Amino acid sequence: MTERSPLLSRDERGRPAVLVSAALRGAIAAGLGLGCVAVLVAALWISSPAPDSGPGEAFHAAAGLWLLAHGAELVRTETLTGAPAPVGVVPLLLSVLPVCLVHRAARDVLEPDEGRGAPSPGAAFALVTGGYLLVGGAVALYARGASLSARPLSLLLPGALVVAGAAAAGVWTACGRPLGPPPSWAPVRLHEAMARTRFLRRADAVGRSALAGTAVLLGGGALVVASALVWHGAPVQESFLRLSTDRGGRIAVLLLALGLVPNAAVWGAAYGLGPGFALGTASTVTPLAFTGPPAVPDFPLLAAMPAHGPGAPWNWAAGAVPVAAALTVAWFTVRRAVPADGEREEAWSLGETALTTALGAVGCGLGAALLAAASGGPLGTHALADFGPVWWRTGAAALAWTTVVGVPLALLLRAWRLRGRTKEEDGEPATESRRKAAAPVPPSPLPAPESAGPVSPASPAAPHRRWWSRTGGRAAGETAPGPEETSAPAVLVPPSGGGGEEADLDAYDFLPTDPWHARTPADGPPAPQPSASQPSASQPSAPQPPAPHSSASPPLAPRPPDGDDAPGEPESA
Repeated sequence: MTERSPLLSRDERGRPAVLVSAALRGAIAAGLGLGCVAVLVAALWISSPAPDSGPGEAFHAAAGLWLLAHGAELVRTETLTGAPAPVGVVPLLLSVLPVCLVHRAARDVLEPDEGRGAPSPGAAFALVTGGYLLVGGAVALYARGASLSARPLSLLLPGALVVAGAAAAGVWTACGRPLGPPPSWAPVRLHEAMARTRFLRRADAVGRSALAGTAVLLGGGALVVASALVWHGAPVQESFLRLSTDRGGRIAVLLLALGLVPNAAVWGAAYGLGPGFALGTASTVTPLAFTGPPAVPDFPLLAAMPAHGPGAPWNWAAGAVPVAAALTVAWFTVRRAVPADGEREEAWSLGETALTTALGAVGCGLGAALLAAASGGPLGTHALADFGPVWWRTGAAALAWTTVVGVPLALLLRAWRLRGRTKEEDGEPATESRRKAAAPVPPSPLPAPESAGPVSPASPAAPHRRWWSRTGGRAAGETAPGPEETSAPAVLVPPSGGGGEEADLDAYDFLPTDPWHARTPADGPPAPQPSASQPSASQPSAPQPPAPHSSASPPLAPRPPDGDDAPGEPESA
């Protein structure tokens, strides 16, 4: 193998190391997340004045919490009744840690160090996911049989699905977030649609509007929860102080409440959308009413619930959250449908704008349903078996709000952005592209008669010098050209008396840049004025580079029709 090694390329020799490094990155990401949770739990256990368990039980609890952060459902064995109880409510703030670590690991694999290659995107996804899940399987085996153990099926769905989704997002980010072609088994019509630039722009607009609408829903729900906490400040404080009397216990309660803040924001969004959320199998909280006997455990966030019974106008005000989300979806769509600096012809039609807004509403509904499914779950077997919003009702309500309100708003915004873009004959100012299109085209230069004289540089009819002209003089008031700017004076070849059509074509080798109609036959051809930069009759000059263009019209001097382009001895006037 040592003798064969020089036959292998550098990439082939380093490929096993690259693959092993990608798998190690996934395992290290899992170890970092587990270590963070373990350090936090160990610190709380150490700070507790009278812990009722040893360090082994604390580390088992840390392993269970780490699995819970991936969406796995835990089973709590130490209950008052002795029967195992499920724990399915995932603190979404705790889930941010493993998702970010997996995403970063998959992204960094495709950005290799200097001197080392990178695997393919598919290999990077598989290796990072495999390395992470390998550590996750070992942690699940370690936590098996403890007071908080994970259900085996929940480790695959949604646990493994969350890891795979975060790794796929990291690979997609490293590749530049492309909107690639569809798979080969997709219909031909879809391939043709994806090949069009307009379709990709529509897809980008749909994605951005859906993400923006979901973010506004989440932010509006957080605002609703914050208002409820301020309104019910006294019950929230009493619940927090009642749960624990020592410092370590209160810190643990505070950290748990902070971890559940994103869940509360999703619940607030579901409350504003209308379906609300469940506080047990027999109780539902909506803006219209709080019905059924609630099975509410003692917790500060749950102490901010509205009063039992019909809703008040303050509760109905939560309906502004889905309206704001619909307005956001419409605005992000119209920004692409009607560009700010574009023409009326560049704007999308009414049907295209409405369809894109409706697709953005579908994406917003899917996002709301996904967040509702992740924020709720069971907390027991009987009364607390149903806790949190129902995902399909929340998604359907978000779709209905953003479609019914968002599509008309998008059409109104489209008309508002097009209000000043009318035709020029209606008296409205033309846009920049219209002014360029309506600008007059200057006439093409025509040959001048022999007796035409020069035009004053200050004449308003003198146009700008063309690129084919040769300048030999300057306008009044300009400084003399330097040595690097000197060139031969521009000359006009008069038509010869013979030679036919070919001679007539060769006679005007260089056309004048000043307008021929501004000169009169009485002016006559001017005599050439010698200058310091022009060659004298006794001193032949070497060819010089052409001078920069000047706005003044140079004096014209006749020359024989068979003369060269390089200046020689000038003829006398």
